[in-house]
Amino acid sequence: MGKILSKYDINIQGLEEKVHTFEFEGDDKFFWAFEQSFITKGNFKAIVRLNKNSALIQLDFDITATVELTCDRSLELFDEEVQVEERYIYKFGDRYEEITDEIEMIPYGADTINIAQHIYDFIGISLPMKKLHPRFRDEDIEEEGLLVYTSEKEEEPTDEPKEQEIDPRWAALNKLRMNN
Repeated sequence: MGKILSKYDINIQGLEEKVHTFEFEGDDKFFWAFEQSFITKGNFKAIVRLNKNSALIQLDFDITATVELTCDRSLELFDEEVQVEERYIYKFGDRYEEITDEIEMIPYGADTINIAQHIYDFIGISLPMKKLHPRFRDEDIEEEGLLVYTSEKEEEPTDEPKEQEIDPRWAALNKLRMNN
C-alpha cells in the first residue's frame, strides 16, 4: 500500500476502550492510488467514529465526496456529489479473515488498521449505476414512464363508437381493395 494510503492508518494498539473520532481528507491522488480505478478524480472528507471494546472495533463512516464522472449518454464530464454513512466492524480473533462484507476478523495483537479501501469502496458503491449528466436527469424520468401525458383538451367519454380516421395516403389503397 503506497505512501499516499498510509495516511489512512489508525493505530489501534493502546487505544482506550471508548469512542474516538478521526477526520480524513483525500483528493485525486487518493483515487489514483487504487489499481483499475473507475474513479480518477475527486475529493472527500470523512469523519470516522471508532468505538473500541475488548471484542471488536466498530467504525462508523460519515463521508462527503465529490467525484468526476463521465456521462453515459453524452460522454461529458460532470461532478457528482455523494453523502455516505456506513459501518464496518473489526472483530478480534486469532487470524486475519473477512467474515462478511461488513465484518472482518483481525488478530488480537494487530497494531494498525488501514481504512483507505473502505472509504474508496463506500464512495464507489454510492455512485449511481446509470451515470447521467444532471441536465439529462429530468429527461430520464420521462423515459422511465413516470411522466403522464395529457392532451390540452380532454374529451368526454361517450358510448358512441369513434369513426376511425383514415390516413389520406392510404385512402387510395383502400378504394382499390374495396373494388376487388
